[in-house]
Amino acid sequence: MNSPVNSLASGRYTVGEMIGTGGMADVYIGLDTRLDRQVAIKVLRRDLARNPEFVARFRKEALAAGGLNHSGIVAVYDSGEENNSPFIVMELVDGETLRQKMLAEQIPLARSLEIIKGILEALDYSHKKGIVHRDIKPGNIMITESGAIKVMDFGIARATDDIGATMTNTWNVIGTAQYLSPEQATGELADGRSDLYSLGCLMYELLTGQPPFTGDTPVSIAYQHVSSPLTPASQIKAGLDTNLDRMLAVVLAKDPNSRYQNAGAMLADLEHVINGEAVTTKIKKVIPRSKLILTFGTIVAGVLLIAFGYLSLSPTPASLKVPNVVGLTEVEARALLKNFNINIEHAPDGKIPIDRVASQLPLATSDASSGSSVTLTISDGPGNTSVPVGIIGLSLEEARYKLTAAGLLISQTIATDSDQAPGVVLSINPAAGTTITAGSGVILEIASGSVQVPSLVGLNEIGAKTVLVQAGFLIREITASDPSKPIGEILAQAPEGGATKTIGSVVTITINKN
Repeated sequence: MNSPVNSLASGRYTVGEMIGTGGMADVYIGLDTRLDRQVAIKVLRRDLARNPEFVARFRKEALAAGGLNHSGIVAVYDSGEENNSPFIVMELVDGETLRQKMLAEQIPLARSLEIIKGILEALDYSHKKGIVHRDIKPGNIMITESGAIKVMDFGIARATDDIGATMTNTWNVIGTAQYLSPEQATGELADGRSDLYSLGCLMYELLTGQPPFTGDTPVSIAYQHVSSPLTPASQIKAGLDTNLDRMLAVVLAKDPNSRYQNAGAMLADLEHVINGEAVTTKIKKVIPRSKLILTFGTIVAGVLLIAFGYLSLSPTPASLKVPNVVGLTEVEARALLKNFNINIEHAPDGKIPIDRVASQLPLATSDASSGSSVTLTISDGPGNTSVPVGIIGLSLEEARYKLTAAGLLISQTIATDSDQAPGVVLSINPAAGTTITAGSGVILEIASGSVQVPSLVGLNEIGAKTVLVQAGFLIREITASDPSKPIGEILAQAPEGGATKTIGSVVTITINKN
């Protein structure tokens, strides 16, 4: 693929072939003609370059990474803007990612410890400079042809004094979920200790051949980060030094206060292991089990936002926020809904995996009394289903739930003048009782009426969808990437909030997903 321009910075940099792409930018091989050296040039995607907010975030990335000068960190040489396209000029690293190397071979123990040491030295430096990486994983670690270790992609790094900077997870990135710290999973502030936790996950995988926690969705993986006990690495890989078990027990502690408090402290223990000496650092305290279960409620609050919502930890038992449990197993859902009575139904579903929650009522984030009923529909997997009876006369929200419980979607609504209340279903196509494939869409004719479009920008994904459903709108979603905002946050909407539209019409939301 050819680059969008042939040169940058008044001809100083010539731009060659694309060598990589990401959520915000494309990366090209380039030549610094002044210094006669090859470089990597990251160019903000054209579709994002028109958005001042994305441009500001891209520039902030350049400033953050440009302030780091360490042999273990991919260097940023220059930045600028040409033809309204911001760019960053970086060190071109010849080599492969740690992920590529791990897939190609079993890395010996001694070399694995050298790799961890190299990453720790880079993090020790960046943390002292006030920069937290927040996405440490094998794909962001480069191993050069000479064997040197380099940490790259500080694109979602944040200054440690940015108290609003939190990271949430998405349904789409299982790989990242395997290295997610509990506080990142619950949408809390991620500091240097979060980087160490992620590094601990990477270290565990290097030593044993598997991550500490695995699952088929980020939901189940993040759940384990928050609440599941760690299996000692020596139980996975026989003969492993128990001093490494001690290190991993500390760095993978659920509570950040029980981990190494800085990279230097972990580096000191690693040096002991490398030198054949005993590790004496121990976990200071353990989070009570009950607190861990509650903490997972806040996963549903912000992090597992592909199917996740919000659980109030208010001690008042009379009114609770209903957590979103869509995508969880029945056991996991019951753990979150322990303050409610659970009713279980089953239905085919073409999208939700078998034996996972396909829908719930009340919707996530709804207020409900402690002890009230929550109905969960468990997916029976793909298959045929029948268009349910009793849809006509329901509100659009009620019809949506009943159709979802049957494994069906609303593909279109047709607003018709009627003496019925706005949004009431007048007819359905295919007709009730028709057998169709699970996951198919139906067309609803509804009573017309105008309603105000709610303001959604800044809400999380599940909250925005809940508001739209309750207001009687259909949802169309697109994605974009803004590293300055939590994953799952609504970046834009059309029509804008406050506009008056026919009930049942479509509102498009732009969801932040890296």
